[in-house]
Amino acid sequence: MTSQSRVNIIKEWDIVAARQLGRTIAKEIGFSSVDQARIATAISELARNIYLYTEEGMICLELIEEGIRKGICVKAEDAGPGIQDISKAMEDGFTTSGGLGAGLPGVKRLMDDFQINSSDKGTTINSIKWLR
Repeated sequence: MTSQSRVNIIKEWDIVAARQLGRTIAKEIGFSSVDQARIATAISELARNIYLYTEEGMICLELIEEGIRKGICVKAEDAGPGIQDISKAMEDGFTTSGGLGAGLPGVKRLMDDFQINSSDKGTTINSIKWLR
């Protein structure tokens, strides 16, 4: 496995490709099947947001090591219009697309670390799941 992989998100099928790649990498790292599903779900949510709200973006997956800890970093990047109100977007049930509103708050719950930066030049979300 390379230390970093990426999937460009342009069409809906790219969401599936990113999810499958994330699950494969998580399995190679040694994550349990439950954590593989959590990681794949987080990737799906992030990739779907890129697809719904921007012209294009990417999901980057990276094996990370910090001391004796290993994990996977899932980074979602786009050059879209940005998230106007991050605190509102992080509320359960908030949606601008008619969905369930579980996307970003769900990703935060599924992963161990979560950071979001957004401006009118785009959004970057970094999330990490550590191997237990």
